[in-house]
Amino acid sequence: MRSTLREQWLHLKKQGKRGWDVLRRKGPSQFQFWLIALMIGIAAGLAATGFRLAITLLQTSVYGTPSVTTIHSYAENLPWWMLLAIPTMGGLVVGVIVHYFTPDGRVRAVADVVEGAALNDGRVETKAGIASAVCSWITLSTGGSSGREGPVVHIAALISSWVSNTIRADGVTGRDLLGCAVAAAVSASFNAPIAGALFALEVILRHFSVHAFAPIVVASAAGTVINRLMFGDVTEFSLSGTTTVEFYLELPAFFILGLVCGLVAVAMMRAVFLAEDVGEQVQRRLGVPHLLLPAVAGVLLGALAIWFPHIIGVGYETTSRALTGTLLWHEAIVFAMLKVIAVAITLGGRMGGGIFSPSLMLGALTGLAFGLIATGIFPDNSGAPTLYALAGMGAVAAAVLGAPISTTLIVFELTGDWQTGLAVMVSVSMSTSLSSRLVDRSFFLTQLERRNVRLSAGPQAYLLAMFRVQGVMRKPDAENAADQDTCLSMVEQGLYVQAQATLETALPLFDKSGVAFLPVVKLEGEDSAPVLQGALFHVDALKAYNRALAATAEEEHR
Repeated sequence: MRSTLREQWLHLKKQGKRGWDVLRRKGPSQFQFWLIALMIGIAAGLAATGFRLAITLLQTSVYGTPSVTTIHSYAENLPWWMLLAIPTMGGLVVGVIVHYFTPDGRVRAVADVVEGAALNDGRVETKAGIASAVCSWITLSTGGSSGREGPVVHIAALISSWVSNTIRADGVTGRDLLGCAVAAAVSASFNAPIAGALFALEVILRHFSVHAFAPIVVASAAGTVINRLMFGDVTEFSLSGTTTVEFYLELPAFFILGLVCGLVAVAMMRAVFLAEDVGEQVQRRLGVPHLLLPAVAGVLLGALAIWFPHIIGVGYETTSRALTGTLLWHEAIVFAMLKVIAVAITLGGRMGGGIFSPSLMLGALTGLAFGLIATGIFPDNSGAPTLYALAGMGAVAAAVLGAPISTTLIVFELTGDWQTGLAVMVSVSMSTSLSSRLVDRSFFLTQLERRNVRLSAGPQAYLLAMFRVQGVMRKPDAENAADQDTCLSMVEQGLYVQAQATLETALPLFDKSGVAFLPVVKLEGEDSAPVLQGALFHVDALKAYNRALAATAEEEHR
């Protein structure tokens, strides 16, 4: 009997080892891919809820508030020096962490996940990512005026990157696993399973492929289950009163609201980018160390919070007041302006956090202010002002994220109100149409454009940057290599390309010069002559580019 059990155990152990070897060599296509998606969904869901609970724990500790959902009401009674000191100390700790644990002193967020999906086979940086998660946790807990979705998405990307590296997943599988992790994290963070799945497809993967949809939905559902086990089946915001649209007569107002919200979203995005530029210029001119920049931002936030504690943290309390119509018109306007300033200070000062929750608050305030005007002018032909707050919340958030579909759904899931779909959709469509013409499609893609990572134009533009010249060139000893004397002559004329350059640099040189090939050189130093490495043929560059385009099209249509 014992011998039989031992033989069965050894057989199972052998089969398990063989399955693991197959998984590592050939990827999850030979294994239970949906099981991996489910496990990633559970892990990302636990990470998202854990991050949320960690923020609650630290924020409760430093501010002494019994509830983080009403933090600004509690903070109004705190001494001024606490409101100033807490974000300052938080910024100082963040500055030290990013200085020593990130190569560029920048906190990672959603834009880096989008870049990882497009250019790095669904992987993100591990060391900088962990440091960024800690920084965002400290920022959101000590008064930073940003959101938790950015760090949550990046934490999920860290989990999927580890799995992809462990099983040696190819690019397609790595991106699918990344989508699964992000969908689960968003779903667990906001109790929004439909929007979580569509967010991963629309914002992160940036295409709706059939093969990725099913595992992403599985992971999203797993994340939602984790959220509901932790917090119950409740929505983030509760609406009061009627949200009925006075159809036909009132719809033009929502078109106008969408345009207004598009401009407001662009104003917030540009304010963040302006704050980044100003901070860097001031830092260079005054010689302030990079690690002190978040501390300076913390001082500014603390000073602002002394008079306006509404800017502290995610801002759910103010958003809820806007959605329930308990704010006056001038309060909505002032709070909206202050929120833009606070978000610009937080993100421009490299303190960390996301921009989705601030955009929800800004949109709700903008919509309420607009609704109070509209219903005041046409009281007999209007619904409740809170309906405009709901539509404005979706319109600003959609314009910032560049994701009209998932944002429309997440607004419904956050509020539980599915009766006002037409009003929200009209406002969202107008805001995204306008804002996408004033920025590079979204906040995240504009961030990448500012780093010279051009994803907004689509794969036909950014794929060229993925190929190094040295990986496509023909070496001097290769078959059909270029004539060395001709290459040296072209180098003397200054007609060459460096080995570390990309096809994005090389192809315009072919168009300009009209030559069939370009010498590839390595520059040893300023005073040293270029060293010939080989030659890049125009036909080889075009073949590599065409293969990449074909692979991308195949992935998106599988």
